[in-house]
Amino acid sequence: MADPTPKKRDMRTLRPATQLVHGGTLRSQFGETSEALFLTQGFVYDDMEAAEARFKGQDPGFVYSRYSNPTIAMFEERMALLEGAEAARATASGMAAVTASLMGQVKAGDHVVAARALFGSCLYIVDELLPRFGVATTLVDGKDLAQWQAAIRPETKVLFLETPTNPGLEVYDLAALAKLAHDNKATLVVDNVFASPLLQKPLLHGADCVVYSATKHVDGQGRCLGGVILASRDFIDKNVHNFLRQTGPALSPFNAWVLLKALETLPLRIAQQTKSAGAIADQLASHPQILKVAYPGRADHPQAEIVKRQMLGGGTLVSFEIAGGKAAAFAFANALSIIKISNNLGDAKSLITHPATTTHQRLTPDERARIGVGDGLLRLSVGLEDQDDLIEDIAAALARLDARGLAAE
Repeated sequence: MADPTPKKRDMRTLRPATQLVHGGTLRSQFGETSEALFLTQGFVYDDMEAAEARFKGQDPGFVYSRYSNPTIAMFEERMALLEGAEAARATASGMAAVTASLMGQVKAGDHVVAARALFGSCLYIVDELLPRFGVATTLVDGKDLAQWQAAIRPETKVLFLETPTNPGLEVYDLAALAKLAHDNKATLVVDNVFASPLLQKPLLHGADCVVYSATKHVDGQGRCLGGVILASRDFIDKNVHNFLRQTGPALSPFNAWVLLKALETLPLRIAQQTKSAGAIADQLASHPQILKVAYPGRADHPQAEIVKRQMLGGGTLVSFEIAGGKAAAFAFANALSIIKISNNLGDAKSLITHPATTTHQRLTPDERARIGVGDGLLRLSVGLEDQDDLIEDIAAALARLDARGLAAE
């Protein structure tokens, strides 16, 4: 006779591909196969005493979808399982996650140290928004531990970075930076969007908090916005929970449902995109019109030793500098047929952008030069198209560029 109460496996003991299909699932009384979409703003209670207990936190149920929601809770739990985090909080976008993870920790008089090579909006938060509220900030070369050490003050509360960086794909030593932060009673917050949670796990290397734009690889199909903050339960409770509850950058339940479904295929997508990105990086590196290629999966990457220690693959992004500057970069991108021009990344479609005129256009030429964003730099997000078709598309665009003579100018 079958056991009427079959034993359930602890999701934390399962592998990522299984976690991303089954993790965090909350089934309703109808026993649905696919996760339920709870499009509701609020919730009802059996009596006033139940409502009081819910608001006091004595009853763990839901109160209002700005705070949490069953569909959002499933997404948070699934992401926490994947990251190996105790807790997660979803947000309306990746930038909402970055903002909350930083502003939830600091007050006027505090100090934040950040790597200079940041996505433009992240740089705005660090360089312009935080100082408006009396939080001093210092930007450093993320590769140089001595600069981090020199920048730290007694009032330093947070070290913040992204690795690999946007768009230069520099990789920073997470274990060394975590130790530096903790030795100085600060926290380390890592934007891990380029690596994805499958190829790099900052918490395992000592980071206190990891943030993602779920808009990128997690959705990976250009459909919706979302973000997530992952950390210990203590960190979330002290620094994130109330900030999100009171300020309201809530993830839509519909977007949470889309992201849940997308997570089921994340391992398959990342594996194929990483394979194709490596092949494309090799092709570009051998072409005479390409001055420089940055790809963490190549042995010639400047931080190849760090990559080997803390990443499980090179990722889905390739950055390269084309001879001929902006005119050649524009002409090359315009000549592509399959690869589309867009500033998004991590998508099923291969996308290319010119950082100097898009994601980093607000920086001065000198500021762009300091982080390696030249006029000839292009950032390619490799999608799920056939690898050979992508390589042929790039080769044809380079041939057209050569025929026009732009790369030699």
